[in-house]
Amino acid sequence: MQQPQLVEDPLSEHRVDMAAAFRWTARLNMHEGIANHFSLAVSDDGSKFLLNPYGRHFSKMRASDLLLINANDPAMGERDDIDPTAWCIHGAMHRNNPGARCIMHVHSKFVTALASLKDSSMPPIDQNTMRFYNRIAVDDGFDGMGMGDEAERLSTVMGNKRLAIMGNHGVMVIGNSVAEVFDDMYYFERACETLITALSTGRELRIASPEVAEKTAQQFENYPGFAERHLAALKDILDSEEPDYRD
Repeated sequence: MQQPQLVEDPLSEHRVDMAAAFRWTARLNMHEGIANHFSLAVSDDGSKFLLNPYGRHFSKMRASDLLLINANDPAMGERDDIDPTAWCIHGAMHRNNPGARCIMHVHSKFVTALASLKDSSMPPIDQNTMRFYNRIAVDDGFDGMGMGDEAERLSTVMGNKRLAIMGNHGVMVIGNSVAEVFDDMYYFERACETLITALSTGRELRIASPEVAEKTAQQFENYPGFAERHLAALKDILDSEEPDYRD
């Protein structure tokens, strides 16, 4: 008798990458309780996307936990396994920005400290801050937790940038893949940590010239395969220590 063939989930590798990003974000303490959300578009128009479920801690996230969301289905906003702010913000972002394939939003410690300053700019004082030179949007229009009109407004703040400091709130990072966006999110938090630490000394900052800062930023953009290798290295550790993230 012919055995039934198993149907492989076409999104399985995307789910695994997402779960790894959640687990590692928790290890770095860049999450905030059961708040904060990552999403990944899986349709050409961006309207269908994977999202972490409401109430599932980043440190316990598994590939199978991720929800498949339709940004054009209002009924999704009534489900009790979908966080209202995640539905509003990520739904609006994916619906209005098809090119934003992956979106990560966190309230990590040093990012949020920078977002809380009147001047949230990032001077180029080391390699990590230079990585984002002239590549950051700063939103100073905070108007609540991201429901309704605020979510729609947030979907317009990125411009041609891949990262936005959300004033009084946190950070939003967008890109083409989980690896790319996680790498940017990780290094932006490191950049913010360096800047906040340097500012805390009260001493004058050593600021690089615009030419050197831009040169360094372009070198990061052209560095071969860095983000993919970064995520692969983290998955290798998780495969040894927390293999259930793949479930």
